[in-house]
Amino acid sequence: MLEPRSEIREAASPEPLEVPQDGRPVLRTSIPGPRSRAMLEVQEQRESSARTYPRKLKIAVRRGSGAYLEDVDGNLFIDFLSGAGALALGHNHPALVDAVRRQLHLSTHLLDFPTPIKEEFTRMHLEMLPAGMRDRMKIQFCGPAGADAVDAAIKLCKTATGRADVISFQGGFHGSTQSTMALTGLRPPKEQLHNLMPGVHFFPYAHCYRCPISLAPSTCSINCVQYLEKTLADENGGVRTPAAVIMEVVQGEGGVIPAHEAFVKEVRRITRERGIPLVIDEVQSGCGRTGKWLAFEHFDIEPDVIVLSKALGGIGMPVAAILYDRALDVWRPGAHTGTFRGNQLAFAAGVEMIEVMRRERVLENVVAMGQRILERLQAVRGALPIVGDIRGLGLMLGVEIVDPRTGRGSPATAARLQEALLQRGLLLELGGREDCVLRFLPPLNITRVTVDAAMDILIEVLRGCSAQGTPASGAELS
Repeated sequence: MLEPRSEIREAASPEPLEVPQDGRPVLRTSIPGPRSRAMLEVQEQRESSARTYPRKLKIAVRRGSGAYLEDVDGNLFIDFLSGAGALALGHNHPALVDAVRRQLHLSTHLLDFPTPIKEEFTRMHLEMLPAGMRDRMKIQFCGPAGADAVDAAIKLCKTATGRADVISFQGGFHGSTQSTMALTGLRPPKEQLHNLMPGVHFFPYAHCYRCPISLAPSTCSINCVQYLEKTLADENGGVRTPAAVIMEVVQGEGGVIPAHEAFVKEVRRITRERGIPLVIDEVQSGCGRTGKWLAFEHFDIEPDVIVLSKALGGIGMPVAAILYDRALDVWRPGAHTGTFRGNQLAFAAGVEMIEVMRRERVLENVVAMGQRILERLQAVRGALPIVGDIRGLGLMLGVEIVDPRTGRGSPATAARLQEALLQRGLLLELGGREDCVLRFLPPLNITRVTVDAAMDILIEVLRGCSAQGTPASGAELS
């Protein structure tokens, strides 16, 4: 039985969360503990079967602070999930909490009316663009989810060009609505659905570790992008000039795959020469996650449309937007609306997030801590035959888990690793094809102490699994 409501409320008392000096988790019960187990059972009865995270990370959360979560049983975890990347500065950053508290006394929901905090939010995000883009871009606030912003971007490009088709890339993820699922490479969720948005064409994405056209980097001339260009140029290629090309320059759900630099530049050249708007989906990679404010800056390109959400609201407050070239601004009033496109609390938290990141030089920390994680893992990689690839940018990183006998991804081993890491107090999610990639999305201001504590746990578990081969159960790794 669950505790009475009064006791649950008492468990949310505001005393500071105590983290050991060595940054390591503190586990006081089995995982899940008795209180978590009770809450998970109630959730099973009352909530939709569509729920995901607590099926694998079996805890009920009491509170969070920075890079740590405490469950209702008093267990302390290192959180390398960060609200799927929505919590750029971790849980309950005090400056962001104060900003939201101040805004609560002014306004919370104002549709698309101009307000001082919205004006500041808009100004600051335009200023964060590369210098050559700041004066030619406009902003459109959408519904509060990234999928709605993707939908807005595609609608805008179709309206501006008068064209119908869209090109996307294999492995990309752009949302779970009917239209954005049509743009997403992942096939299983589509198989029970019909009448998704028509006119979407998928092309290979430059993933050199597992080349989609079975070439090797030493003998490849970025053939995947040549295939795109030749198809568009061929009158028998079967693909009309599209309204847009949409791309993640670092695929997130697809397995943390940074595109080859030449691939990205060639896609930009091809789209520019053919008058095709290029939409870069920065829902997960934006707002500093890769060590630059926007991931496309690593590739020295300028897109026509940028899609943002997740960390945009600073402290997990929902907000989404597209930034786009003024030349595309052909919207009529009401062409894309949404009741919750004026979240004043998200604007306040987002403004304060940028101030903190500038003041505390958080982007430099992203680069340094990302490099620290890579160094720790590369130092022991030779002793970890189950690790096929280590990749990413900044603090958007992934480790692909493989069967050492075949080199193929091993979803069973990855799932057992995730469970073993949970039992040691480290939370992270899986992604990529067949969920074979351990994905890291820690707070961007994470400290070296916490990074090293997390890496100690991860390396210990990886070594144990590598020594045992392919274990039969998660318990054998714990």
